[in-house]
Formats: sequence, structure tokens, C-alpha cells
Amino acid sequence: MSNKRAVILAGGKGTRLRPYTVVLPKPLMPVGEYPILEVIIRQLAHFGFDHITITVNHQADLIKSFFGDGTKWNIKIDYSLEDKPLSTMGPLSLIKDLPDNFLVMNGDILTDLDYGLFYENHVQKNSLFTISSSRREQINLYGVLEKNQSGELTNFIEKPKHSFLVSMGIYMLNKEVLSYIPKNESFGFDTLMLRFLELNKKFA
Repeated sequence: MSNKRAVILAGGKGTRLRPYTVVLPKPLMPVGEYPILEVIIRQLAHFGFDHITITVNHQADLIKSFFGDGTKWNIKIDYSLEDKPLSTMGPLSLIKDLPDNFLVMNGDILTDLDYGLFYENHVQKNSLFTISSSRREQINLYGVLEKNQSGELTNFIEKPKHSFLVSMGIYMLNKEVLSYIPKNESFGFDTLMLRFLELNKKFA
């Protein structure tokens, strides 16, 4: 019986990395000595994940040939094939055997996140949906003018900084979330979050 399950979203076309992704799918692009997706799989295996489902579409055969059944990393790897692009959450509607809680992540993310702790915190809190986030700081390249209704200058801020949280593209889901995802339709993380907010669902 699987202890920790992860779904890696690897069905994209990698358009921002063209022309390189014409030959290789983005998850197989090398970073150092390993492809990005192999780095992720090694990390997940290190943190105790023993069953990984890779969602594939674009150049699926290359990804399946490279990773096989996961024997090389002493884990189980299987695949879910999309016959059309389903965005970030849509692919989950095609996977039949997901457990009560599971990790979902994009297949092009390199991070030092402790996946094991992320998993355990989600389960302990009995959360519906947990989002990994990172704080980013954006510096405005211009001096900002503030004025009153009469058009008089009231303040000047030289290149102000703004701090905000962004999603890292790594999530923990309770199986209940699947009931909100339409079957075999393109359905994104953004649409799901807006739906949860509309329904006053609690997530972290």
C-alpha cells in the first residue's frame, strides 16, 4: 500500500523554452547532471514518497521511456495521458486511484522545500487544500508621484518596493477537492481557488 503519493504535472509544451523543447520536453531539460524531472523525483523519493503519477501529453513517449516504472529510484511511477491540454487541476480528474491526501506539483520546479514536512503539516491540519508559497519583492523602476485632487504633489517615493506571496506551484490536496474539478476539461489552479473563495472554503 502506498504511503505517500505525488502527482507531477508534465503535460505542457514548454513554449517559453523553444526551440530547445522542440526536441526535448521541458521536464527532460538538463539542470547540471540530471533532467529537471529526475531532480524532482529524487527529492520526492528522499522525503518518503513511494508512488508518483506523471501526467503527460506533449512528447509523452520520451518521458515514459526515460523514467519507466520507477525501479531505478526504488519507487513506483505510472502515467496519466491527456489527449488534450487540461491545465493544472484538470488532469487530476483522469486519475482513478488517488488517496485521501496527495501532493500535486508542476514538473519544472526546483526548490529546497521539505516535501515531507509539507505533506505532514497538511495531513495534521486536516486541510482541504494547502498551497506552498514564497515571498517575493518587486522594485518599481520609477519614482512614484502622489498628488491630491487639485493636482498638487503630495508625496514622492523613489523606486518603492512591494512584497507579496506567490504560489510555488506545489500543493497538497484532500481527495474532496476532486469533486470540484470537471471531468476531462481544462481547469486551472486559478479557477479552483476563485471557486473555493466564492464558496467560503477554508484552505491555507
